[in-house]
Amino acid sequence: MADTLKPIVCPACGKTMEKVFIPSQGINIDICTEGCGGIFFDNREFDKFDEKNEDISAIIAKIEGKTFSKPNESMTRVCPNCGAKMVKNHSSVKQQIEIDECYTCGGKFLDNSELIKIREEYENNEERDEDILRYVYQKVGRQLAEQERKYSEIGTHDKTYVRKFFDVLTRHRS
Repeated sequence: MADTLKPIVCPACGKTMEKVFIPSQGINIDICTEGCGGIFFDNREFDKFDEKNEDISAIIAKIEGKTFSKPNESMTRVCPNCGAKMVKNHSSVKQQIEIDECYTCGGKFLDNSELIKIREEYENNEERDEDILRYVYQKVGRQLAEQERKYSEIGTHDKTYVRKFFDVLTRHRS
């Protein structure tokens, strides 16, 4: 979805968010400068600011030195762009930072200071991707190996690796 030029309401505290133009990217980021300090990224904008080497000086300038209110954590967050209910997800496989995402338009909302914390998790996207692969190997790869051992013990050789992978994934859903 394209960058919206209309004023939007903060999903965490209900205040009108300020449009902050980021010249290096040619886009507007919505920051709750008069409320909770949250930041809303339209679809695909977040990826331009999540690595340490990416410039966030305009964002920092808008929030630096300000005191922000604490948002109501129990309030259901609604996407300020499309009105859909936002879903809480972790920012990485480390599962230390929880962010709000809109599955309808792809927007992401970060509470105050979460952008800085996310940028501190990894040096770059390659390091983040390696951690994802490590996580998948630890959670699924070992289970596949165990499944393979069990199938070989009972003489079942007709299952493909894809079928075994599917069996592991469907059996261990959270």
